[in-house]
Amino acid sequence: MTTSKGLCTSASGELRAERIARSPLLVDGRFRNPGANIVLRLPENLAVTRELMRDRGKRVPPRALPMRDPLGAWRDAVRSGLRATWLGHSTVLLEIDGLRVLTDPVWALRASPVQWAGPKRFHPPPVTLAALPPLDVVLVSHDHYDHLDAAAVRTLHRLQPQARFVTALGVGAHLERFGIDPAVIVELHWGERFELEDKRASIEMFAAQHFSGRGALDRNKTLWGSYVIAGPTHRVFFSGDTGLEPSFAETARKAGPFDLIMLEVGAWHPLWGEIHLGPFQAREAQRQLGDAPLLPIHWSTFDLALHAWDEPMLTLEGFARDEGLPLIAPQIGEAWELGDAPLRAARVRALDPWWRRV
Repeated sequence: MTTSKGLCTSASGELRAERIARSPLLVDGRFRNPGANIVLRLPENLAVTRELMRDRGKRVPPRALPMRDPLGAWRDAVRSGLRATWLGHSTVLLEIDGLRVLTDPVWALRASPVQWAGPKRFHPPPVTLAALPPLDVVLVSHDHYDHLDAAAVRTLHRLQPQARFVTALGVGAHLERFGIDPAVIVELHWGERFELEDKRASIEMFAAQHFSGRGALDRNKTLWGSYVIAGPTHRVFFSGDTGLEPSFAETARKAGPFDLIMLEVGAWHPLWGEIHLGPFQAREAQRQLGDAPLLPIHWSTFDLALHAWDEPMLTLEGFARDEGLPLIAPQIGEAWELGDAPLRAARVRALDPWWRRV
């Protein structure tokens, strides 16, 4: 296992290029999933695109979503060693054994290269960027617009210059272009780990089955992945975006057991099963990763697929009822203490299907 303590910076752009060139995942200058040649054929793409342009129906919530103000909770110390605050889509503030990690921070109105068109938010962010507590790490899983918000990371860097930006190999070039100081950027490849020695914590990158790109010409020029955030006592798995990656069980053996599993469950389609889990594959992934409590992410913020906005949670609610899936379902902005087993079990048992009241 590689421990990454050096940084890939703009001053060493050649080093980034060398690391990319050495990647066993690189084929003809582009990263590739080793177990699947993912190609969405043109007729299928056009059919899905036509559906996306039609009546949005239940794809958008009929009324405002309930939200919580997390500031009061954040003023209190983390009692259990692990607290998670879901801020919408794939943005989660993790407080784990004294480490604060913000995943995939997206505050933009639209998940799009422009803010006058593209998928629009169902809800405002529950908190401003300026109100976030001091961060140790901003973790960007990959470079898609609903995970990497240029304005948000630029503002975070201005407000919190101490925070490291940990991301996938190649994405650092985007961050530098957005104005992030290269000295705080850490880029990882699958199998690499970044250690925060002063916090006795680490972030390790594992395989995911997805793709990357922010424009027509840069498809798969940067890497994507899943991540394990580990402290002295607790461990969290964060999927980023992925299909049912064949190595999940091996990841659990290497880096588990996990106290919390954060998996993408929304913005899926049967034709996209290799690149997006959806609720059915998320259930299987959760089993393979060790059956720890599941925090669903990647839903209820943007209209990125064809299903009803709440369909992923209705499905997972059924798994919780019928199969005993340990499901954690906070409202947007709600902070959950999860670090000790009795508290975690109590929260799972007290599932509140708030999406049914919208």
